[in-house]
Amino acid sequence: MKLRQGGIEQTAVHNHLLHEPPRVLYTHTAGHGDPAQMAKGVHDALALTKTPGPDKTQTPAAPADLGFDRKQVEQILGHAGKVNGGILQVTVPRAEKITDSRMEVPPSMGVATALNFQPTGGGKAAITGDFVLLGKDVNPVIKALRENGIEGTALHSHLLAEEPRLWFMHFWANDDAVKLAKACVPPWTTPIQLNNQKF
Repeated sequence: MKLRQGGIEQTAVHNHLLHEPPRVLYTHTAGHGDPAQMAKGVHDALALTKTPGPDKTQTPAAPADLGFDRKQVEQILGHAGKVNGGILQVTVPRAEKITDSRMEVPPSMGVATALNFQPTGGGKAAITGDFVLLGKDVNPVIKALRENGIEGTALHSHLLAEEPRLWFMHFWANDDAVKLAKACVPPWTTPIQLNNQKF
């Protein structure tokens, strides 16, 4: 209700993982209107969740050694990432122009694939995030991920009126970081390719 009072609508409610305690659900939202009113709606909704605000007293730490070959992972994925809180985050935008209600939605508004690598020791990483896919990409990507030991954990929409229609596939694995990177090569390269399989 706090979101709706701020002029913000829900567009999806879903999980990202399967076995996390406590259970976590994600709410996606969209709104058009007065920025201050929408910001108040988001603030009031977050207050109900008791989500802590940013810690303004901490200074950013120097990037630590991740324990896996970051440069090789980035080279395999074809995109540089950034280290945030000890996690390598790689964002891969889609080539197509995405619109919602005839307005362009830039990749930074959540329509880019997110690949996160959290070091777990010995060259390994836990990976999670979401692939942003067209309908024709969904099952080939599920197949390729499963063949490489990566579990699909959710498949759903985030938006209501986007064009082209997008599907968001969340995933999870904990294995050799370089091996996982090879399995996560973005599927919309030309030609569509995932782990050396062409579609």
